[in-house]
Amino acid sequence: MGTIKRSSTITKGSDLVIICDKWKDKPGYFLDHTTANYIAKETGEGEKKFVTVNNLGRMIFVIIPDSKKDSNGSSELLRRNGCTICDALNANKSKNVSIINDTLKISNSLALAEGIALANYQFLRHKPSAKKNINTLSTIFLSDKKIRDNSIEQLNILVDATCKARDLVNEPVNVLNAEKLADAFKSFGKQAGFKVEVLNKARIEQLKMGGLLCVNWGSVDPPTFTIMEYKPKKYKNKKPYVLVGKGVVYDTGGLSLKPTPNSMDMMKCDMAGGAAVGATLYAIAKAKLNVHVIGLVPATDNRPGFNAFAPGDIITMMDGSTVEMLNSDAEGRMILADALHYAKKYNPELTIDLATLTGAAVAAIGTFGIVSMGTANEKQTHRLKESGLRTHERLAEFPFWDEYDELMKSDIADMKNIGGPYGGSITAGKFLAKFTNYPYIHLDIAGPAFLTAKDSYRSKGGTGVGVRLLFDFFNNLGK
Repeated sequence: MGTIKRSSTITKGSDLVIICDKWKDKPGYFLDHTTANYIAKETGEGEKKFVTVNNLGRMIFVIIPDSKKDSNGSSELLRRNGCTICDALNANKSKNVSIINDTLKISNSLALAEGIALANYQFLRHKPSAKKNINTLSTIFLSDKKIRDNSIEQLNILVDATCKARDLVNEPVNVLNAEKLADAFKSFGKQAGFKVEVLNKARIEQLKMGGLLCVNWGSVDPPTFTIMEYKPKKYKNKKPYVLVGKGVVYDTGGLSLKPTPNSMDMMKCDMAGGAAVGATLYAIAKAKLNVHVIGLVPATDNRPGFNAFAPGDIITMMDGSTVEMLNSDAEGRMILADALHYAKKYNPELTIDLATLTGAAVAAIGTFGIVSMGTANEKQTHRLKESGLRTHERLAEFPFWDEYDELMKSDIADMKNIGGPYGGSITAGKFLAKFTNYPYIHLDIAGPAFLTAKDSYRSKGGTGVGVRLLFDFFNNLGK
């Protein structure tokens, strides 16, 4: 990624991005007449809103925001423009770029810088042969005097946190098992200044977390349950917000082994919800937001070895209820259920879980957004949706009708862990809601959490989805 900094001057010959409502050459751009006239022609007669010029190695980009789009749509287009710019700068072996914003919207500079910085992400720690391909871009300068220093600092923190989540998701299970994931959260806590407690297997057994333990039965590695808490001196909320993240560091499907070709190839990403929760705590603590937030991440891998739970097994959960396990590939809801029950002790204002939970969510809306549902009130849900629109991590709210509860009933236990062939993402959410007694929002991030191809500034592999959404949500509380 690149570091975003303020700059009061533009150096002659430096790579430059100009955001303007209408093109007009200015002395501070340091453009020759040929280049300026070319841009005028392209944006005038050609009516182009994005122009690129390579002037003997100096990269010039001109962006005219689309006035037909609303502010959220305009910001997203600028982020995507930022990816195009980032790719061009790295191809040119550029080290720095300056952004001049001649529009009245401060958000234009920030959105563009965000897109450039996020697009500059690379995961090369296990690829020493790729040293020659390391991105050269290191600094993004903003010359807009209207931007507050705090806004630049927060943007750097947010990009850093998103990339930290991406790193965790991209790590394979032989590098990042449940214990190593907990260690990563400890490191986040030390860096950002929040408390981290990790419960080991013995403590998990004492708490009788049957859901987490049963998924772990097939693994050689022990489970962990990480509790993170950020509580500044002057927090706004009387009751804490609780974030719960699925931490399945690798999912084979257990004895219900994933049957389709390539279905396991990406299953290191099944802890993307947990990564998002840890990275969000890192971001809000680093930014010193005045909000009390607790993060819970139950973690294990799901394998078919040893005494792996078998379809038909009856599992006693932490809350004392029983679950008939009919599919060991529906394991994420089992570990999340214990965490959601554990969250009751905090009497939360709102609990939000993030999980790569169901293929049904991907089938329904693809990789373009997050499936959401729950029991939170309209105001809480609206605020999160608004954050989704601002960050383009959009929420598609699914119904949560009582009829779906009927699909989870079991003849021999309190409930089943699967609900049938239809409405799979909803019945999964209904299962989880049984373990809550507080306002609750379930976010199924299975679609956008891990991409098989680059989508603009959303990198191939782990995307860090959820971090920007939640940071915006907490940053705008009370506004």
